[in-house]
Amino acid sequence: AAEMTPDDIGKAVDEYLETLHFSDLEDITGLDEAMRYSLLAGGKRIRPVLCLATARSLGNDIESCLGAAAALEMVHTYSLVHDDLPAMDDDDLRRGMPTSHIQFGEAVAILAGDGLFAEAIRMLAAVEGEPARVLEAVNLLAGATGAGGMVGGQYIDVTATDLDRDSLRRLHGLKTGRLIAVSVELALSLGVVAEPDREPYRTFALELGILFQIVDDIL
Repeated sequence: AAEMTPDDIGKAVDEYLETLHFSDLEDITGLDEAMRYSLLAGGKRIRPVLCLATARSLGNDIESCLGAAAALEMVHTYSLVHDDLPAMDDDDLRRGMPTSHIQFGEAVAILAGDGLFAEAIRMLAAVEGEPARVLEAVNLLAGATGAGGMVGGQYIDVTATDLDRDSLRRLHGLKTGRLIAVSVELALSLGVVAEPDREPYRTFALELGILFQIVDDIL
């Protein structure tokens, strides 16, 4: 396969995301617009790029994992839409654009986030592969998103006070590290990589996730 840089992979992700629509029903086009508004607002695409780069490191074409990569970005986007809400971080701007609840209203923003998560699970469940491996991938993504992952980390962030170093590391590991790690693990699962061979990938990805969250907090 031709050599691809992270920028090349990121461009492929953007082109794929651009093709996605979530409803063709006339009375739901506003929801589709709101979901696409946040999904296509740009960003580093770290999670899908990690997934596709891992797939390439295993000798697979990125096309085989584009659905999984898109699902990761949709879950990440859903988390940003909800984090920006007045009940959470109460942000008016993201990436220089009005946040979803400013652009569409709080109710639509909540629904857009809900829709992105549900459509992400549906998309991942529909990827081609051994059924057991696809089921494992869905389980991994849901686990990294829920109470034992991103949502749990956000809960600690909004409720805890006076966190020590270990607690902060746990917060960042759940809120960001789990989804970064699963970006690599999805490619390993769909690529049929044995569990013992996954550990170096998993350790690298988890530490990278913590690093990115700490840098974001500092900046």
